[in-house]
Amino acid sequence: MSHPLTDALAARNSANFFDPDLPVDDARIRALIGWATRAPTAFNLQNWRFIAVRTPQGKQRLRELAWNQPKVSDAAVTFIVLGVLPRADSLPERLRPSVEAGFMPPGMVPAWEGAASRLYTDAPRTQRDEAVRSATFGASALMLAGQAEGLSASPMTGFDAPGVAQAFGLRQDEVPVMLVAMGYARAGNWPQKPRRPVSEVLELA
Repeated sequence: MSHPLTDALAARNSANFFDPDLPVDDARIRALIGWATRAPTAFNLQNWRFIAVRTPQGKQRLRELAWNQPKVSDAAVTFIVLGVLPRADSLPERLRPSVEAGFMPPGMVPAWEGAASRLYTDAPRTQRDEAVRSATFGASALMLAGQAEGLSASPMTGFDAPGVAQAFGLRQDEVPVMLVAMGYARAGNWPQKPRRPVSEVLELA
């Protein structure tokens, strides 16, 4: 099967070397995050936030919290991808556009809010799991959107999460899930590394 999306998945790699002299402007960053937020979330909670670190001072501060990895500061922008602990009482606001668009019955909103309340209230592990899931979906969509724009990316979990939370003023309900360095690749990056055979990871039940 050949399709632009599957071709992008086949060609995707994690870049370690970026051209520090090629920037990405703020309008393009906003557009990339617009695509990232098309990713799915439970109950359409959209419980994520993205910090685009693109100034030299900000990138240096983040690099020091990420084991001094050069790609954090060499990339045009390094995103801090945050999952937000889900709150059921945010659903009326998040679902209102769907109701106003006419495809979601108004009576469905309190039903979803009640289900979310039962799932997340007094369940810190479930809340954190949902925050991490949502942020991961958003990060994946962000990287594919960047690839469509001719940019390369590197997802990173090697960083001091409490240090990032303090340095960038994160709220108590925000979980720093990963960094995504993004920019224009320079020479020396590996292609996508070979994957395990499907037969080793798939069970048909």
